[in-house]
Amino acid sequence: MSKKPVKPQDVPTTGHSWDGIEEFDNPMPRWWLWTFYLCIIWAIGYTIAYPAWPMVNRATTGLLGWSTRANVAEDIAAVDAANGPINARLEAVDMAAIAADPDLHSYAISAGSAVFKTWCAQCHGSGAAGAVGYPNLLDDDWLWGGTIEDIQMTVSHGIRNEDDDDARYSEMPAFGRDELLEKGEISAIANYVISLSGDPMDASVVEEGKVLFADNCAACHGEQAEGDIYQGAPNLADAIWLYGGSYDDVVETINNARFGVMPAWSGRLSEAEVRAVTAYVHQLGGGE
Repeated sequence: MSKKPVKPQDVPTTGHSWDGIEEFDNPMPRWWLWTFYLCIIWAIGYTIAYPAWPMVNRATTGLLGWSTRANVAEDIAAVDAANGPINARLEAVDMAAIAADPDLHSYAISAGSAVFKTWCAQCHGSGAAGAVGYPNLLDDDWLWGGTIEDIQMTVSHGIRNEDDDDARYSEMPAFGRDELLEKGEISAIANYVISLSGDPMDASVVEEGKVLFADNCAACHGEQAEGDIYQGAPNLADAIWLYGGSYDDVVETINNARFGVMPAWSGRLSEAEVRAVTAYVHQLGGGE
């Protein structure tokens, strides 16, 4: 910056003046200009050689054909090839025999944990403790049985889905919505069911609820309300409730029924992955 008049031998100014202050028009350093030009040339070459310019459905592929997706696919294929022999063992062995082979069992638990966290944790939780409407896989309360074979069947074919003909299937009547029972009768049954594992809201109707339960519910849940794994009918005599155990929750269940759906994983996961996640779930603590 300078306030003095520009002399002929001085560097020329930009021609602008601010409050009498003029700015010299110094040329950029030669090394800086060449670096700038080289960066432009390098950028043009990069966009030609590698994927760069977005198009309607994809980006330009580049002359080198480089792809991050292809690299990931190669890495996955390499891991699959490395795990091929042990996956073949996992697919061939009887499910009950997995625990007897330390190496195979360790691999199945590790692989099953990864499968569970990828595909199952969204519903059952990262720790498999479940949520309202999604079963807790850590306890020993199993709607369809908790042996390792039962769990494999459930994982493979799912529950009440329309994609697998072998899916577990059961359906509870909507006693209120379909006008199968009166409001007072539903309240009596709810109080009776709650009394089996806790304190009912109205103890005076428990005996009436017991009779109504025997006439309308025992065919699936059993005379002692302890459930039936062959029908997927839950045990109502314990304190474990899939959709909540308050009076209002139980009344809602009797009124409108519940119809939880689980996808079939046999078409989405490999047989080894299905077996691995089965072994993982079984050993969490609740498997029979």
